[in-house]
Amino acid sequence: MTRPASALTIAGSDSGGGAGIQADLKTFSALQVYGTSAITAITAQNTRGVLGVEAITPAMVAAQIAAVLDDIPPAAIKIGMLATAEITRAVSEALGGYDGPVVLDPVMVAKSGDALLAADAEAALVELLLPRADVLTPNLPEAARLLRGAQAGDAQTIEAQG
Repeated sequence: MTRPASALTIAGSDSGGGAGIQADLKTFSALQVYGTSAITAITAQNTRGVLGVEAITPAMVAAQIAAVLDDIPPAAIKIGMLATAEITRAVSEALGGYDGPVVLDPVMVAKSGDALLAADAEAALVELLLPRADVLTPNLPEAARLLRGAQAGDAQTIEAQG
C-alpha cells in the first residue's frame, strides 16, 4: 500500500473552524494529503470576531515541528499565523534543515480587523521566513503592510502596482 503524501501546517487554531489549522487540515484531506500540524497559538473566535489569542511557547512550537519532521517528513509546509517574533524565530530555526517547498501565508490581521501578529514579529517574518518561501499568499491588507504601501482597492490598481 502506498503511503499518501503528507504536508505540515504551522499555524494558529481557530475555534470557529474557518481558518488556521482546522481549515488547512480540511484542505489537505480534501486533496488526499495526510495532514500534520504544529499549533502556534490558540484563538477564541467565531464568524464575528476574535475574542482572545494565546500564543504557544516557542519551545513547544519547535518541539511539534521537530516531532513531525523526524517521523512524518512532509512533501510541503504551509506556514500561517505565527503570533510573536519569538515563535517566528523558533519556526525559522526548526525548519533549518528542511529543503522542500514552503507556502507562507503571512497572517497579520483577521477578517474582523483584529491583530494576529505582534508588531515586532513583522520584521522577523520578513527577515527570516519570507526569503525561504516558495509561495507567498497575503490578502490585500497584508500585502500592503509587507510592501509598506497603500492597500489596493481594485484589480486595476493591483496590476499597476505589480
